[in-house]
Amino acid sequence: MPDESRTPFHARPQDEVLRTLDSVPQGLGAEEAARRQARHGPNRLPEPPKPSALRRFLKQFDNLLIYVLLASAGVTAALQHWVDTGVILAVVVVNAVIGFVQEGRAEQAMAAIRGMLAPRTAVLRDGRRVSLDAAELVPGDVVLVEAGDRVPADIRLIAACNLKAEEAILTGESVPVEKAVAPVAEQAALGDRTSMLFSGTLVAAGAGRGVVTATGAETQIGRISGMLSQVQTLTTPLVAQMDRFAKWLSVFILIVAAALLAYGYYVGHLPFSELFMAVVGLSVAAIPEGLPAVLTITLAVGVQAMARRNAIVRRLPAIETLGSVSVICTDKTGTLTRNEMMAASLATADHVYAVEGDGYAPEGAIRLAEAEADPAEHAILAEFARAAGLCNDAVLQGAEDGWRVEGDPMEGALKALAGKITRAGPEPFAFWARIDEIPFDAAHRYMAVLHRDEAGQACVHVKGAPETVLALCADQRAADGGTAPLDPDYWHDMVERLAAEGERVIALATRSMPPDQADLDAGDLEGKLTLIGLVGLIDPPRPEAIEAVAECHAAGIRVKMITGDHAATARAIAGQIGLQNTQRVLTGADVVAMDDADLAATVVETDIFARTSPGDKLRLVTALQAHGLTVAMTGDGVNDAPALKRADAGIAMGRKGSEAAKEAAELVLADDNFASIAAAVREGRTVYDNIAKVISWTLPTNAGEALTIVIALFLGMALPITPVQILWVNLVTAITLGLALAFEPTESGTMRRPPRPRDAPLLSGRLVWQIVLVSALFLAAVFGIYAYAVDKGYALPLAQTMALNMLVVLEIFYLFYIRNLHGSSFRWQAVRGTRVVWICVTGVVAAQFALTYAPPLQAVFGTAPVPLADGVLIVVVGAVFLALVETEKQMRLAFAASAPDRRA
Repeated sequence: MPDESRTPFHARPQDEVLRTLDSVPQGLGAEEAARRQARHGPNRLPEPPKPSALRRFLKQFDNLLIYVLLASAGVTAALQHWVDTGVILAVVVVNAVIGFVQEGRAEQAMAAIRGMLAPRTAVLRDGRRVSLDAAELVPGDVVLVEAGDRVPADIRLIAACNLKAEEAILTGESVPVEKAVAPVAEQAALGDRTSMLFSGTLVAAGAGRGVVTATGAETQIGRISGMLSQVQTLTTPLVAQMDRFAKWLSVFILIVAAALLAYGYYVGHLPFSELFMAVVGLSVAAIPEGLPAVLTITLAVGVQAMARRNAIVRRLPAIETLGSVSVICTDKTGTLTRNEMMAASLATADHVYAVEGDGYAPEGAIRLAEAEADPAEHAILAEFARAAGLCNDAVLQGAEDGWRVEGDPMEGALKALAGKITRAGPEPFAFWARIDEIPFDAAHRYMAVLHRDEAGQACVHVKGAPETVLALCADQRAADGGTAPLDPDYWHDMVERLAAEGERVIALATRSMPPDQADLDAGDLEGKLTLIGLVGLIDPPRPEAIEAVAECHAAGIRVKMITGDHAATARAIAGQIGLQNTQRVLTGADVVAMDDADLAATVVETDIFARTSPGDKLRLVTALQAHGLTVAMTGDGVNDAPALKRADAGIAMGRKGSEAAKEAAELVLADDNFASIAAAVREGRTVYDNIAKVISWTLPTNAGEALTIVIALFLGMALPITPVQILWVNLVTAITLGLALAFEPTESGTMRRPPRPRDAPLLSGRLVWQIVLVSALFLAAVFGIYAYAVDKGYALPLAQTMALNMLVVLEIFYLFYIRNLHGSSFRWQAVRGTRVVWICVTGVVAAQFALTYAPPLQAVFGTAPVPLADGVLIVVVGAVFLALVETEKQMRLAFAASAPDRRA
């Protein structure tokens, strides 16, 4: 690539830029692009430096509890309690290793998500339009951009039409900059280089074509080190809240521990070394040191599960929000439907033709009254073909598995229609030269192109919404090839007729222009077009979307369809999909006519919104939120960004969505499928449930362990479980069993529960009650087994070993209880568990057997072998504990089910 010390690209004519980069307007060849890729490397910014593995490992020791344990290890070493010192240090190291591994997995999850979100761009390769990962761009590539696109590299424009770019990321200027192909001064400031598009900026309006001049670190943004993207931390408000809770709880427990140390030493006159170890055991038992780490891995598992279901999380708080979504506002085309458009009907002033074919294949018959219509005998069909094929930016590509479209699906269907009529393949008008265009925009809802044919004759072709195009027309094409006065009533009735059959209707129009016409603006169209006719396109519903809508309704989630299509088309599709209220349709005009109060009163019971603009979406979201509803909104265009930001969960389309929409959204659908939205809601509820399960398992078990020591100290009795044994329990079970809950699958009734209120606290009254109940039962069982052993005359080490095993058995049984927060634990599916659960449980049981019966561990932890009959008794007590807590849960669920429904 030439040195910038020579004339910079923005100051050179586009022809010279192409020569310098050894490129052509038709783009590079695939082989040449591969050679340049090898030379220049991938088109991505250098990643920010990551901390080394050693630094990440040492970071695991930056924890309040770890400081306490290290200080305790120092005190026990000074007291020459080497066994206690070794166990404490083992707990510290194992905790750090587990945290290190979990953090690595979390980073891998986020890296995988970033890879799935890699932007794609339209490029000309070998003269054909293809969609590539932006990382594959090389200098000399010819790139196509349009409104909503993120510019993938530094680009010198060679064609531009009403093109504007937002460059605040580079210049700080918030107003979009108009772009053109003309060279500018060599010394022009960055914001004045109107012939350039810069990597990372956003196309605000219009369309253009340009040649890549710089990629990766060589781009303007790549030279600004402070602009490098940062890695998103794997956390959400809920996890951050629990992290703060754990820290303050740790402080509280340490204060209690210090008070107990003072009480035991000055009032109870207990030996300091024994008392100190008891307080250390209390601290380790009560502080939920592993909770933030386990919540993080739970989140990472959820993020990966969503990605497997084609829902890519861009902002992690969306995971919590999805669990409480009560309304989903969704696009129709491509989301509820297949997005495989095909022309089905052609309506002229005299006839309605039927179009046959399969998908995007440019092959199929045109029929009139069951007979095949010959284009030679029906001249108007040729006009349909010219308008459909020329007013079009899509490209049809044949493949082994059928034809596919690069670009807008509707335009692909029109391109196929042109091929069917002309019988000349996917590009029947390749020799027509496009002179100028007015790109489609939601503001004016049409696209217009100016072409010149081989004979030098110029004409305009327009396609767009029927009401918009009709307003631009002065007359209509007649059967004899001439013109006749426009009959608006006929055409409006025809639109209603086609739309009532579920067809998406667009209008085509044309106008001859002077041969020397070189540009095109709206003034060339208004009241000067001749209407050719209407095209009815079908896009059948996705079968999986029908099932997903029914699943959402069962989950108490209202589904609302927002589309730019005609009201009758929207109603027909809504009926096929199974929306609840298909009788009433609110149009964009209705929304505009209503004030905010009227709209808020109407929006809840209306499920179909037709002929809406992106601006209408924002008002609809606001109106729904006024009722306290949690709203998910889908969008794909640059103008959808405000509504996506306003929604509680903005969902962008991954395939047809603009980069602007993806930037504004919390989630991106990789397949643009409504079923993936329902799957994301299900996974969001599952993640929230699993976080609740981790917390509901950790806090009561920690409380039970801690109270065992506290009560024994206050009663002045020997500890039923020694401090070093408490350390063992936390080493083996606390993180191991809690971590198993991070991998829990979705409970069977998850999508039959009403949405969770957004403001519902996780530390609810139910959880507080559960902590009290479970802690009390733990105390009763542990002290009961200990008293039983003492009563039978067993030695203190055996009595303490039985109490220790009782504690671990209770935690295992409680794990099986907590796995089913909303259902019965006494079902085969619940008892069967998961592979992760049984790996964790088997590991804990094996470790307990080793602790109890292996002489080396007996010497370290002061344990003794438990007789078989007493071991069976411990398991039976655990089963009784499970039966008690399960009975309490079923009573609570039955009471909740009998309460009146208080849903909004």
